[in-house]
Amino acid sequence: MAVTIEDIQEAAGRIQALAKNTPVMHSRLFDEAAGVPCYFKCENLQRGGAFKIRGALNFLMALSPEERQRGVVTFSSGNHAQAVAIASAHLHVAATIVMPTDTPKAKMESTKAYHPKIVLFDRMRENREDIARQIAEETNAIVLPSYDHPWVVAGQGTAALELLAEKPDLDAIFVPIGGGGLLAGTLLAAQAHNPKIRVFGVEPELASDWYQSLQAGKRIAIQPPNTIADGLRTPIPGEVTFPIVSRLAAGVLLVSEDEIKAAVRFLLTRLKILTEPSGAVPAAALLHHKVPAGITKAGIILSGGNVDLDVLAAICQAA
Repeated sequence: MAVTIEDIQEAAGRIQALAKNTPVMHSRLFDEAAGVPCYFKCENLQRGGAFKIRGALNFLMALSPEERQRGVVTFSSGNHAQAVAIASAHLHVAATIVMPTDTPKAKMESTKAYHPKIVLFDRMRENREDIARQIAEETNAIVLPSYDHPWVVAGQGTAALELLAEKPDLDAIFVPIGGGGLLAGTLLAAQAHNPKIRVFGVEPELASDWYQSLQAGKRIAIQPPNTIADGLRTPIPGEVTFPIVSRLAAGVLLVSEDEIKAAVRFLLTRLKILTEPSGAVPAAALLHHKVPAGITKAGIILSGGNVDLDVLAAICQAA
């Protein structure tokens, strides 16, 4: 189950036909507010509006032709669902996607546009992984996890690979953390580039399963979190991702709901960068000075930009 830098480099070659090499942006205004120069890896401009296409496409392309014929089943609150829908349509693979009933409208509609089969569930009463496994058993499909698989982790690590190719002298990188696939991949890419780079996960205070788990030294499950950062509502760290994060991460930082909303507003109104709340979480840590001292040049992965207009309007009006 180990993931290596070679796996990430291999993934980068696999996915380049469909996934974008997204731009890295810089803002003097944000630097002044954060107190440190920051460089944004804009995965909100990625195909499908989020980084998830990287891991989903790498997984599908790593399957044999015979395995692809069986189809895949996955589970997601939105961005991974859309990524699997896009990648499976590109490769002509049948896809079933288990999605919560409270999935943001923008993510649901974008996923439906690629015509996968969608199965809805109640996140407060049902377990999405159990539903996906049952469907896989009944249909002989392959389960495509949203984060907890080496092929997915390797795919997600390609974002940091691109960031470090453009900004090789970063001494810290900040990443939103839900299941941990993006953070684990970033950690492995950064470790191979320069072991001195400090990589931090950032999560909402209301979804602090990673923070609690690292404090305890084991995976801690929490109740389904009710945070505005809907992409970070995973209730427990992944089995594959937890060992990587616990071994290599410099720490996990927590931000409040108000701090997340303020980051969304700042990025939109000052920088003209549209992010969803989950994508703005690491920027919130910098804006509100949650980071350790001694960082001179930071990378921030803005993981996605798929936000409902009514949610965005409420965030902006709250100012």
